[in-house]
Amino acid sequence: MRPPRVFGTVVAMSRALVASGVVVVVLALAQAARAQPVEKGTFGVGLMIGEPTGIAAKLYLDDDTAIQGVVGGAFIGGGIAVQADYLWHPWILEDRDSFTLPVYLGPGLRVIDYRDGREEDFFAIGLRVVAGILFDFKEVPLDVFIEVAGIGEYQLGSIADEKGLAAGFGAGLGARYYF
Repeated sequence: MRPPRVFGTVVAMSRALVASGVVVVVLALAQAARAQPVEKGTFGVGLMIGEPTGIAAKLYLDDDTAIQGVVGGAFIGGGIAVQADYLWHPWILEDRDSFTLPVYLGPGLRVIDYRDGREEDFFAIGLRVVAGILFDFKEVPLDVFIEVAGIGEYQLGSIADEKGLAAGFGAGLGARYYF
């Protein structure tokens, strides 16, 4: 019987998340101290807390389309998850001098390596449908988001050496700093 590898992975990821979080907060506070409107870049990096919890990135392709991704720990079921989504921002709920509040939605993919401490680990590949709300600051290059996703995945070998379809749900809250 193999010992579980989840704890070491969680500790390493926690250290990386804390270091990344400190960098994002310092950059955001330094920018906010200037108190001047800035030109926001198209690439943002930050943190997402939820399922998964990890490093989040977003690249705007146009004003209303983007690609986002997260690499992190999946705490429900254990393991490491990688996901990417193609997003549309079809509606703006609020547009003020200091922020914009757009809605986003789109399709995505997810790969997850389930490592729950049992004798056998397994991979799953799946499709995601994501929807969220973005609090996009205008005076600092920062956004805060909350999202939910429905997930359909195909398990490539499970604990009982079964393969098959499974459904899931993911949600997260995060922030990104733009360059």
